[in-house]
Amino acid sequence: QVQPVESGGGSVQAGGSLRLSCAAAGYISKTRCMSWFRQAPGKQREGVAVTSTGGGATNYADSVKGRFLISQDPAKNTVYLQMNSLQPEDTAMYYCAAVERGRPWSTGCFTFDPAQPNSWGQGTQVTVSS
Repeated sequence: QVQPVESGGGSVQAGGSLRLSCAAAGYISKTRCMSWFRQAPGKQREGVAVTSTGGGATNYADSVKGRFLISQDPAKNTVYLQMNSLQPEDTAMYYCAAVERGRPWSTGCFTFDPAQPNSWGQGTQVTVSS
């Protein structure tokens, strides 16, 4: 089981950019996919972006399509979330999550079901001011 560790959060003005990093030692051999979720105060946790481990498939929430980009660097055991054109509604705690190998992409990863990941990071705060 991998243990994701997020970094890169911060405070930016609307229209700005941030890149989040998720360090997850051994993820390339242990996971089916790596996801980013977010949770704003008083709201449910929602999926933002997911990538199949090793690349080849991604999915994004409609609210971030065209603005966010998920990528990975297996050599660094790291998954990234590049966030551009940030808006105040993007303000949330962002979590990296791992789904173990053997799970199907369709139900384990693509649908952003928060019950599917086996491990979660501690989160990194993103605050966007208008």
